[in-house]
Amino acid sequence: MTQPLLMTICALVLFFFGYRFYSKYLAEKVFQVDPKFRTPAHEFRDGVDHLPTNKFVLWGHHFSSVAGAAPIVGPAIAVIWGWGPALLWVVLGTIFFAGMHDFGTLWASVRNKGKSVGVITHSVIGPRAKGLFLLIIFFLLLLVNAVFAVVIANLFTQFPESVLPYWLQLPVAMAIGFLVYKRGIRLFWPSIIGLVLLYLFIFIGAGAPIHMPETVLGIPSTGFWVIVMLLYGAIASRLPVWLLLQPRDYINSHMLFLGLGILYLGLFITQPEFNAPFFNTDVPEDTPNLVPLLFVTVACGAISGFHGLVGSGTSSKQLDKEPDARFVGYFGAMGEGLLALIAIMAAAAGFASMDQWSQHYASWESASSSGVGAFVTGAGNFLASMGIPTVIGTTFVSIMIVAFAATTLDTSMRLQRFILSEIGEQYQVNALKSLNTSTVIAFLSCVALAFLADPSNPGAGGMVLWPLFGTTNQLTAGLSLIVITLLLWKWGRNYMVALIPLVFVVVMTAWSMAQSIFGYVDQGQWHLVVVGVIILALNAWLVLEGIAAAMRQRRSISGGPGANA
Repeated sequence: MTQPLLMTICALVLFFFGYRFYSKYLAEKVFQVDPKFRTPAHEFRDGVDHLPTNKFVLWGHHFSSVAGAAPIVGPAIAVIWGWGPALLWVVLGTIFFAGMHDFGTLWASVRNKGKSVGVITHSVIGPRAKGLFLLIIFFLLLLVNAVFAVVIANLFTQFPESVLPYWLQLPVAMAIGFLVYKRGIRLFWPSIIGLVLLYLFIFIGAGAPIHMPETVLGIPSTGFWVIVMLLYGAIASRLPVWLLLQPRDYINSHMLFLGLGILYLGLFITQPEFNAPFFNTDVPEDTPNLVPLLFVTVACGAISGFHGLVGSGTSSKQLDKEPDARFVGYFGAMGEGLLALIAIMAAAAGFASMDQWSQHYASWESASSSGVGAFVTGAGNFLASMGIPTVIGTTFVSIMIVAFAATTLDTSMRLQRFILSEIGEQYQVNALKSLNTSTVIAFLSCVALAFLADPSNPGAGGMVLWPLFGTTNQLTAGLSLIVITLLLWKWGRNYMVALIPLVFVVVMTAWSMAQSIFGYVDQGQWHLVVVGVIILALNAWLVLEGIAAAMRQRRSISGGPGANA
């Protein structure tokens, strides 16, 4: 048995024990989920955003929404430090950090009438913290939308075979939603038929690639695709969840799990050796330090603040029974861990030779700009070992990435609409409370960032601020953990399960942000310096607000002076 295969089996065993025992402990002893609790999906049922949903279907939405390109790109980049640190962080991070964080934010939202973690901050920490957190969340979502549109546009350009399969799946998903919710047909067989059609579309796409001209309406083809994807995201975010979001995400989750199964099977058949070292002592000169950058580079697949936004934004409004939060939240994070694990194996053992791996990771810039390429190359080699033609294999892998990036995009647009509405309520701006107005503003703000931030590269403006995403995302996770910690402490539960990850994440990401800012100063990237300092200051402010809230809560619990302040 080769070393990559042995490490994969060990990781899978640890994932099993993590879900079997630790998530059960969290559900029964810490969060104390109650099957009789009336969830927001029932309390505020409207058929658009609030809708009681089967836990398997909801898991499909939740997992598809959080499993964009990030759990592939981050681990594939992190292999530059060696496969050992990346693997260790993914496994331990998934079990003790991501699972608890995703489960916890979903539970906290359900217990607070489906409110987002930003709004919950008002009652747990204070009104100032709520306003600050909502602004940070809006910035994070703005980056996600603008950049994921670029990721999809680049994939459509690089892999034109993926264009038709992606767009053809949408009417199929909507037909399934109509049959299930309007005709009362059970979901299983329509979803299986939809999955078969999706794979058939891959062959159609491979035989009929869509090549766009270099410019469309005076802008580069990638810029055109960015507009199309942002417009699609805005429209999809306004559709009822049963019509597109749920059935499409359910089919996508089938596709990913079947895809993961095929990739893992390819790994078992190929039984490759590692091309990457366990710990790379000869990293390229431009590579940043392993600590703290590893814990920012690998976010999705270990812990990610964006997951908390999905859990408290869309998933909490569709949870049928509170105990389902364990499966949807914790196992959703586990699915990301499985994806990150195969990404590490593809990037560390999927290359044809050590020389090919060394060439790909010859510099930090090369590694960070080609994370998806490393995964596609390695995964393609795994599939080739099973006799799958290269064009079919690369189309299969690329459509996986496109499908989940697009799912993340329109879920993020829906979340951005929610956040704008919540900001409108916070500051009494009635226009922001309108669903149509908030959707239009979300769309226009993403387009503005995409096209105005970098006029020399229309559509790719989000990439200008993308270097700040990792730290902003992880600091958002830290702020969500503050809320969970204070809630557990207030209710007399074991808050250490949240406090330990909180301290680790806040320290590592604040350290990384500060280190990055100094690097931007040396490079003369003053726009990143200014925005980075603002984000770091806002997060420091929120941490101080959290500490102050903890002190007030301690006085309240002890009944000392100022207990009722």
